[in-house]
Amino acid sequence: MEGRKLQLAGKSTFLVSLPKRWVTNAGLKAGDTLFVDTESDGSVSVRPRSGERPQVRRKVFLEKGEESRDHLLRKLIGAYVTGFGLIDIRFAPDRGPFVRRVAREFCRLVIGPEVIEETRNSIVVQDLSDPTELSSEKCLRRMHLTVRTMLEDAILSLKSSDANLAHDVSLRGQDVNRLYWMVAKQYHLAHSAPLPAGDRSTAAVIHGHRLIAKLLERIGFHAQRIASTYATLAGSKGLDAKFWKEIDETRASAVGILDRAFNSLVTRDIEGANLAIDQRGDHQRLVDALSSRVSTRKGEELLALGALVDSLGRTAAYAAEIAEETIDLAVLTTAENS
Repeated sequence: MEGRKLQLAGKSTFLVSLPKRWVTNAGLKAGDTLFVDTESDGSVSVRPRSGERPQVRRKVFLEKGEESRDHLLRKLIGAYVTGFGLIDIRFAPDRGPFVRRVAREFCRLVIGPEVIEETRNSIVVQDLSDPTELSSEKCLRRMHLTVRTMLEDAILSLKSSDANLAHDVSLRGQDVNRLYWMVAKQYHLAHSAPLPAGDRSTAAVIHGHRLIAKLLERIGFHAQRIASTYATLAGSKGLDAKFWKEIDETRASAVGILDRAFNSLVTRDIEGANLAIDQRGDHQRLVDALSSRVSTRKGEELLALGALVDSLGRTAAYAAEIAEETIDLAVLTTAENS
């Protein structure tokens, strides 16, 4: 980075010189018009053409006939998350059905990609999503609402012996993953090419959003884990009303910490975030009491209840980490005298 002196021309116009190499590479000459945008972080961007967008990045994969479904799918998700707008998969004709099946599954798993071109030995997927339409903050809001209802419904499905509700909790986990991958993609885009003017967060804020999205994704996983105990715990005669009441109290405590932490994130409320972190002590006492009761169980019921209690404990821990990240973001983005 080099410094350039600001000069005053007339009474109200300031001038700064542009690097000669940039002007030459852009094909500009004296008298040409430049387009200037003032960004939300206080910086200024200069473009040689109006509305110019970065060139779409392309990633080519060669499928050699040895890949499993999971291996190819992970590579496609990796290309999506790291910001490649075009993914070109090339393969031998006899591998066509397999590759097409995985490519279409990939398009269902994430937000934006669609198959735009197919030949006998290749398929091209393009990411059509627009970061300005679904910002990282909007993704986090949707993730929060989804995982909190997953937690509530996971416990309710066990208590009411509702198999359909338990299955639905598992399905919603994929929605949480899709939103997490979208936030991760925006993080990589912010570090490789600037987002459109007027809707760009600083790299530090997007980094914080990605960390929070991962924590919400883990909370969603633990809601799924609780729902997965359905076959063992639903309608169990060994769990009396008092036991279910203690489980409900612990669940409500975990959700309460999560809500307070996330609301503090939205409002940049450091005091609220600290209260969420402080609530972990009371929550841990509920978890310890449940753990003591669970320890008297045996066999599959012991394992299932142990998983349930552990997931409620981890949920509160992840929520407290969201509150800690909230404090960091609030300190970063609020005025110095606030």
